[in-house]
Amino acid sequence: MNTQSPWMTAEYEGLRDQFRRFLDSELKPHAARWRDQRMVDRSAWAAIAGMGALCPAVPEEFGGSGADIYQEILLLDEMCRRVPEVASGYSVHSGIVGHYVLNYGTEDQKRRWLPKLCSGEWVGAIAMTEPGGGSDLQALITRGRRDGDDYVIDGQKTYITNGIAADLVLTAVRVDGTPGAKGISLIGVETGASEGFRRGRSLEKIGLHASDTAELFYDGARAPVANLLGGVEGQGFYQMMEQLPRERLLLAVSAVAAMEHAIDITTAWVRDRRAFGKTLFDFQTISFRLAELATEARIGRVFLDDCIVKLAESRLDTVTASMAKWWCSEHQVQTIDACLQMWGGLGYMAESEIGRMYMDARIQKIYGGPNEIMKLLITRAL
Repeated sequence: MNTQSPWMTAEYEGLRDQFRRFLDSELKPHAARWRDQRMVDRSAWAAIAGMGALCPAVPEEFGGSGADIYQEILLLDEMCRRVPEVASGYSVHSGIVGHYVLNYGTEDQKRRWLPKLCSGEWVGAIAMTEPGGGSDLQALITRGRRDGDDYVIDGQKTYITNGIAADLVLTAVRVDGTPGAKGISLIGVETGASEGFRRGRSLEKIGLHASDTAELFYDGARAPVANLLGGVEGQGFYQMMEQLPRERLLLAVSAVAAMEHAIDITTAWVRDRRAFGKTLFDFQTISFRLAELATEARIGRVFLDDCIVKLAESRLDTVTASMAKWWCSEHQVQTIDACLQMWGGLGYMAESEIGRMYMDARIQKIYGGPNEIMKLLITRAL
């Protein structure tokens, strides 16, 4: 499927072709090994940075490429198709951590952190989820207290993408026990210099095997007061809420890219695979189902493009972003399941691309806010 987005230009097409060639030649050959070792090589981050694709929206003065939102989305979309093993960690590093620092960081924080994130010298993570809760951020219990020029942090985080590799972890902390949203701050923990910070086990997932996911422990972990994101206590919850529409749109981008790619490789498969003297595509039950899936993917792409334009114009609201995250992730799972069926037994093999896509897709309905929460947010606006 080749759906042309209305915002696509010849310049963007050239960028996409260049990035696609880079992914195919430099990253894709290592994908199987990264899945086996449950982690992307450190050198991959530097290679992506060399293409100007790591935190691309960061201005050049801080080490980035100064890309617009369309270029940023295009890079993520292509990575989700060509090397999905890197995509989730990349999205967190570039699409979330980089943007938090850029939008809320003090001038000092931007100059200290952004060049290292843009160059791949540092890998970024954000730590919100705790063992006792995920969606209810106001209930988090990780505590921070002021001790001279440091914050001392005690608590535990889990399911943290890039947790093993991370050099900078934006950690959601309740400062001085202040209840509710007003007590939450984001503190940048520099893992190589933080006494009391330690990583737990690398968590074994049913999918996304190349994306490292970890438990993090803060046992009197120290971070300088200068690492309080934005420099003002109590802003963390509002910072996270303000970024959610954008983060949920990124999940919708990956969902639609996966839908389209699954349809592409499955169409090629059924056109080649023969049974009872003809190709699988010649069976109407197969071709009609693909027609349905292609139509649904086109609907998803059109909706997604509308959201991308709204985001570029600062008009993307929480409800619309929630709709995009819910609809696209639900249909991603349904589409890939239907495609896998057409591959027969091969589709269930770990060696098959469609099988891996099936396992990777399931988390999309959970992270970034479970789809039940998306429907709750939509319902409130009715």
